[in-house]
Amino acid sequence: MPILRAYALAHPPLAVPAVGRGEECKIQETLSAFDEAAREIAALAPETILFVTPHGVHYSDYFHISPGRSAKGSFARFGAPETRFEVTYDLELAAEIAGLAQKNSIPTGPLGEKDAKLDHGVMVPMWFVNQRYDKYQALRISASGMGAAAHYRLGQCIAQAAGRRRAVLIASGDLSHKLPGSAYGTVPEGAVFDQAATDALARGDFLSLFNIPEDLRERAAECGYSSLMVLAGCFDQRRVEARLLSYEGPFGVGYAVAGFAPGEPDDSRDFLVQYEQAQLTAAREHQKSEDCYRALARQSLEFAVRNGRKLPLPEGLPNELLDNQAGVFVSLHKNGGLRGCVGTIAPATDCIALEIIQNAVSAGLHDNRFEPVEASELPLLTYKVDVLLPPESISGPEELDVRRYGVIVSSGRKRGLLLPNLEGVDTVEEQIAIARQKGGISAGTPVKLERFEVIRHA
Repeated sequence: MPILRAYALAHPPLAVPAVGRGEECKIQETLSAFDEAAREIAALAPETILFVTPHGVHYSDYFHISPGRSAKGSFARFGAPETRFEVTYDLELAAEIAGLAQKNSIPTGPLGEKDAKLDHGVMVPMWFVNQRYDKYQALRISASGMGAAAHYRLGQCIAQAAGRRRAVLIASGDLSHKLPGSAYGTVPEGAVFDQAATDALARGDFLSLFNIPEDLRERAAECGYSSLMVLAGCFDQRRVEARLLSYEGPFGVGYAVAGFAPGEPDDSRDFLVQYEQAQLTAAREHQKSEDCYRALARQSLEFAVRNGRKLPLPEGLPNELLDNQAGVFVSLHKNGGLRGCVGTIAPATDCIALEIIQNAVSAGLHDNRFEPVEASELPLLTYKVDVLLPPESISGPEELDVRRYGVIVSSGRKRGLLLPNLEGVDTVEEQIAIARQKGGISAGTPVKLERFEVIRHA
C-alpha cells in the first residue's frame, strides 16, 4: 500500500492566530488551503504523520530522525508561549526508515540530537492539522545539506517503509524569501524560482523540480526545496493526482500549499534515473569541450581516486603549463552544485601543471566542507580551473569590480580570498564580506585589500 497522501505546506508562524494577531488575515488563501489539507487528513485518519522540516537538526551529510518517544514545543520564540505541542513518535517507523536508508547508503538515523524541541517547520502545519485531527503518532525528519538526488532517494525509502501503515507525509517549507516587499531584500530570481516550483507542483512534474538549478535556488533564498524532493521520492514510478491549493507572497515570502494523492504504478516516472542520466550526458558534453587545464584537473583527481596516489606529471603537456608558475584554484561541480574547491593564492609548486594536479586532488579529497569524492561520482563531475595573476595592493573598495577582480583581505596572519565573477556575488560589499568570512576576519577589523585577475578555464 503506498503512502496515503502527501502535502507541501508553507510554515509562516504568523498563520497561527496567537502569533499573527490579525496579520494572518493577509494570507487568507493560505489559511483556507491549510484547512482544506487538514480536513482531508482528518478524513484519511492516518496512524502516523511524517514531517520533513528544513528547520530541525541539520547536517550536511546526514538525515536526522528525531529520537525518543515524544517531543514538545511551543511558539514562545514567536511571542505565543501558551500555544504548545506534545507528540508521540512512531519509533518503529523511524527504525524502519533508518534501516532502509542505511542499506541504500543514505546516512540516516537518530544520532546527534542538538535540540529535542519541535521547530516551527513542524509546529505550523501541526497546528492546522490538530484543529481537525490529533489521533496520530508523529515522525520528524530533518532535511540535510545533501543534494536533490539524496533527498529523493530518502523519499523512496520513506514510501517503502511507511506504506505498511496508514501514513501521511508533510513536506514543510517556504519558497523564496526575496519576493517584492521582503525584509531580506528583493531579487528577480525569487519570482522565477517560485513560478518554476509552483508550476511543477501543480502538474506533479517532479522531473522539473529536479531540474531547477541550484544557483537559482540559492539566489531565491528558499527553504522548502529539499523537503519537496523527499516528497517527490515518495511517489517514484507512480502517477500522482496533484493539486496546487494556494500560492501567495504578501510579506515577500512565497507560501505554497499543494496536495498529492498516489495513483497507479508508472515506470515512465522514474525521475531519479532520468535526472541522473541527463546529468551524466551533460558531464560528458562538458568533457568533450575541456581544454588542457580542465582535462589535467580531471585526469589528476580520477587517477588519485582510483589508484590512491598522485598522478605523475604527464608527458606532452603544453609549454604554458610547464614553463610558468601561478596560484591556481580548481573547482569541482556535480549536478550543478559545488562539490569541492581548493586553491593556492601564490604558486606552491614548480609549474602550473603541478599546481593543478595538487589542487584538483585536494578539491576532491580534502575540502573539509564535503565528503571525499567516490569513484562512482567521477563521471558526473565537471571542472573549472582559475589561474591567478599576481595580486596588487589597492587603497580601498572603490578600486574593485566584482566581475573583473578577485579580492584578498588580510589582517595579520589571517587572509581570505574570493574569486571574481561568481554567481550570486553582485556587489563589492558582498565580495569583501565573504572574503572576510573565509579568512575568519570579523566585520569591524581593519584589513589590507588586494585585487587580482584570473584566467578562467570553464
